[in-house]
Amino acid sequence: MEKTKIKIFIDGSEGTTGLRIHERFSGRDDIALISIEPDKRKDIEERKRLINQSDITFLCLPDAAAREAVGLVDNTQVKIIDTSTAHRTEEGWAYGFPELSVQHRKNIKEGKRIAVPGCHATGFISLVYPIVAEKILPADYPVSAFSLTGYSGGGKKMIAEYEADKRAKEYDAPREYALSQKHKHLKEMKKVTGLTREPLFSPIVADYYSGMVVSVPLYGDYLKEETTPKKLHEFFADFYKDQKFIKVMPFGSEDGLKGMMAGNGCSGWDGLRIFVTGNEERVLLTAQFDNLGKGASGAAVQCLNIMLGCGEDKGLNL
Repeated sequence: MEKTKIKIFIDGSEGTTGLRIHERFSGRDDIALISIEPDKRKDIEERKRLINQSDITFLCLPDAAAREAVGLVDNTQVKIIDTSTAHRTEEGWAYGFPELSVQHRKNIKEGKRIAVPGCHATGFISLVYPIVAEKILPADYPVSAFSLTGYSGGGKKMIAEYEADKRAKEYDAPREYALSQKHKHLKEMKKVTGLTREPLFSPIVADYYSGMVVSVPLYGDYLKEETTPKKLHEFFADFYKDQKFIKVMPFGSEDGLKGMMAGNGCSGWDGLRIFVTGNEERVLLTAQFDNLGKGASGAAVQCLNIMLGCGEDKGLNL
């Protein structure tokens, strides 16, 4: 007897994240993709029909359109996996970062509304959530973070700007942005980690396609007593042990990188690497991953796999 396939619709399938999700379904025999005719991608009635026809719909849309799409659901059995910012801090939505706790994974598995984390937020939360949850870092610590990303994180418009034959000279150098300190990921970075204030956050986009490095510097004397870099490394290794998608790199492994952390070091990979470096006075926590992988479409497919109860890494590159 042929196994019933899960009907999947990707609303926003032509965007960067939607295309990457589609690629990760290649060769899967447990999924039946529902397609929309190109000339009907903005037809609200057709989108509504296909969303309600699906078992699970991925939303790869701008925030306003994602909220609109959720409002189109009238089939109570339909599950939504939203890759936009729209619902990441909303009540009733599971936050799609299963490695944070048993409860996070359970919420994804049993939920009907899943919000996939933002790319910058993924790196930041992977580093800050564990140490706030275990009271190693005070929740009122004035956290700062730097994030380096490839230009694909800006979507189709930014990709076109960087890949244009005749582009402005400024695209040749790294560019800092969100200078107003009002980046759209700040809300989830604060809420999910349990910090009492939004972090000081400085993201930088550079002239390479994909990959990301997020760094959080901390003063050692503000951490829990006797928390050395070595002990902090042991803590992270224990916190994320047995997790397929998060690898805590061996203590001192930065030496093998010649002291340099490449932004594109994890491009094309769906996992995330954590490094603990520095000294007893100043510690540096770093997450290295792909903004299109664990930072977007890879994380979305991981959530799907958890919901379906199949191998968590099915269709993904680990």
